[in-house]
Amino acid sequence: MNQHVDILIIGAGISGIGLAAHLVQQCPQREFAILEGREQIGGTWDLFRYPGIRSDSDMTTFGYRFKPWRKANILADAASICSYLTEVVDEFQLKDKIYFAHRVLAANYDSQSRQWSLEVENPLQQKQIWTANFILSCTGYYNYDQGFMPTYPDQHAFQRQVIHPQHWPQDLDYRDKKVLVIGSGATAITLVPALVKGGAEQVTLLQRSPTYIASIPAMDALYQKLRKFVSEEKAYRLTRARNIVMQRVIYAVSQKYPKLVRYLLLKSVQQQLQGKVDMKHFTPHYNPWEQRLCVVPEGDLFQVLREGQARIVTDQIERFTAQGILLESGQHLDADIIVSATGLQIQILGDIQVTLNGQPVESAEHLLYQGLMLSDVPNLAMIIGYINASWTLKVDIAADYLCRLFNHMDQHGYTEVVAQAADAEKLEESVMGGLAAGYIQRAAHLMPKQGKHAPWKITHNYWADWQAFKQASFEDDILSFH
Repeated sequence: MNQHVDILIIGAGISGIGLAAHLVQQCPQREFAILEGREQIGGTWDLFRYPGIRSDSDMTTFGYRFKPWRKANILADAASICSYLTEVVDEFQLKDKIYFAHRVLAANYDSQSRQWSLEVENPLQQKQIWTANFILSCTGYYNYDQGFMPTYPDQHAFQRQVIHPQHWPQDLDYRDKKVLVIGSGATAITLVPALVKGGAEQVTLLQRSPTYIASIPAMDALYQKLRKFVSEEKAYRLTRARNIVMQRVIYAVSQKYPKLVRYLLLKSVQQQLQGKVDMKHFTPHYNPWEQRLCVVPEGDLFQVLREGQARIVTDQIERFTAQGILLESGQHLDADIIVSATGLQIQILGDIQVTLNGQPVESAEHLLYQGLMLSDVPNLAMIIGYINASWTLKVDIAADYLCRLFNHMDQHGYTEVVAQAADAEKLEESVMGGLAAGYIQRAAHLMPKQGKHAPWKITHNYWADWQAFKQASFEDDILSFH
């Protein structure tokens, strides 16, 4: 069976649903479909099922510009985020546009027909051919099938459960058991308080090195007050604008005055711990925002640590044992369950085998025009969010830009657009910039590269992107239309 669609969106998560809603509003003349490899919408927020899974960005910026987040909580759990996305699907009548359990295996662009041909596996595991004029890849940047799991020395010696949070067993009973969490990022610091609350006998957080962690309020007091005096939409817009400014200011100040921001962050942690936990566990050896800053609501992690409901250990793993983990210091950590919260496996374009006239397209050999379109590949755009702000901020402005592009093409009768990059423009740095997180560094060879100048240079600056996208002309010496 062959199916044709004008625009094909791959992925029904935050990016895919957001782009679809913008298309409905701004490009009603364009027909589109969404192919989703899983059986539910939500992407990350449906995939992860570990205890406590929540956003690590405030919901007024993580929500879409056109759809207010109607609760006062600053962070939200995965179920609430999926519920919000379901409301968007219903309001914009997207349900019939989504094809679930349709996994895209390969995609080839043919320059003669100026169309994409995609090999798709349907729910019955039968192969289908879909054709499309334009592809919007909304698959995120990590592998849904496999998280990053290091090879631990003598791991086979531990005969009990070792799990990765990306594949949390729904029937896992950790009550009255000793749970050892390996990691120091957002997942690890979310898990520890949740496991304590869920009844684990002992929870230990084992980290190789500390991370910057900031405590934030659970509720947004200003948002709550504003909604009493102005409409919900206006209160949302004002709160969203304030939070966007705050995100940018904190990042900019961290870049310019790292010692000051470091002092303020560590002083806040010190006040939270009240002298009950050694500060060495929260004093990183790098500057703020060289890796992503983590946040905890109402200091929940600090609370369980200072009250002795959980403990934190900073050390190196020597090897696994039958009863747990032996550290290089000689200390032994007993465990019934070990959780390896050790990060993601980066994957670009959803591991789809992309070809151009039958020749493989290696994303790492290309640049991203405006942070969206893969250089020298026609009619293909991909969404990669910010490293220092909410992912959805990029979705909204990218969707506006793409809708303007589609309308421009329709007005001039164009069926193909390609961004042509000069060889001298490419740098070795990836589009993720200078972020030093392990999962980013491991995948430098997979990611599209930075360019030396705009529009090939990725700034991870929302305000700069907003202005650039709004003012961008399609009549330049880079975009080629046919």
